Amino acid sequence: MGNNRRNNAVAPVAENRSGITRRMTLLALMTAAAMTVAAFVVRPAGAEPAASGFVYTADEQGGSISRIDLSTGKVDTFPVAITPHNVQFLPGTGRLLAVGVPRSADDHGGGGNDQGADHSKMGGMGNMNMDAGGKLIVLDTANLAAEPLASIPAGAHPAHVIADADGKRAFVTDSEHSIVSVINLEKGDTVATVPTGDYPHGLRMSPDGKFIYVANVKGGTVSVIDAATLQGAARIKVGKAPVQVGFTPDGSRVYVSLRDENKVAVIDTATRNVIARIEVGRSPIQVYATPDGRFVYVANQGTEAKPNDTVSVIDVATSKVVKTIHTGAGAHGVVVSNDGAFAFVTNIVDGTVSLISIKDQSVVKSYAVGKGPNGITFQSTGPTLGVAD
Repeated sequence: MGNNRRNNAVAPVAENRSGITRRMTLLALMTAAAMTVAAFVVRPAGAEPAASGFVYTADEQGGSISRIDLSTGKVDTFPVAITPHNVQFLPGTGRLLAVGVPRSADDHGGGGNDQGADHSKMGGMGNMNMDAGGKLIVLDTANLAAEPLASIPAGAHPAHVIADADGKRAFVTDSEHSIVSVINLEKGDTVATVPTGDYPHGLRMSPDGKFIYVANVKGGTVSVIDAATLQGAARIKVGKAPVQVGFTPDGSRVYVSLRDENKVAVIDTATRNVIARIEVGRSPIQVYATPDGRFVYVANQGTEAKPNDTVSVIDVATSKVVKTIHTGAGAHGVVVSNDGAFAFVTNIVDGTVSLISIKDQSVVKSYAVGKGPNGITFQSTGPTLGVAD
């Protein structure tokens, strides 16, 4: 009985130790699992997503080009001989295109607001020598402080510029003459002009490179140009004061900002009909789709008297605005990074660029650039070396 008593006394202790060990092991496993989950879902307060590459802005009122190095946050601003309204990086070439009119000798970077690009209605472009005619300048991104590699006549009032995929031809809207000038970048001359609707402004090429869509501010239309034949293929009525267009990555839809309606029109490129009109913020200007085709970002500039400071995020699947993001005053230009992680917006009144996290749908950083930034373009440091805007 003594042995039994001793055994009976010891057994519960062994059971307790075994239970404690099991509970401690389970607790350790649960803690490890929780830490693993936390590593994936918890972001320290104040942490910002990493961004890389370069952003360039056309500082129209300052007569300059600004370059943002996203990896360091450094901003450099370079004076140019024109009042640049739009810029376009050429992937794989290291070249940057900018369009505008020459600055007058007494123009030291001043200028009024460019509200929505229709200068006859909503503000001037500073002390410009309009009689001198517009210019397309070609810059070396490795040495922006140097003289342009080329300075090419580009009509009386060049507004926007794009280029084809191989970077050999540039297409420039001339608002005063209602044409698109086609420029051979290797020879530096105009090889064709294509008629458009009244006062063409923003334009973009379809992802397959076959067509160019042009927003005609005063015509209330979008012109469709065949990129191979350089002939007009269609003219689509869209609404009041279309300023810029933007394709979805698959080329099936084109989004058109309607400045005077506070809407964006949606064109089905197969039928070339408007299939939707979406309410956005006040006086929308530029539009840009994310690489995955899920969202379209719309910069709402507002008016000169009452600037707006918002970006409307359109869900492509539902054709509804799912988020309104506050940036800076006079939100104008917009572009998205190649990886779809960030959107960049020029704020013309504040003289800043807002960096938007697409994952969080919020502004995570702001950069001070030159005065009156309008157009914007992105250069990747990855394998694709940039993307056209």
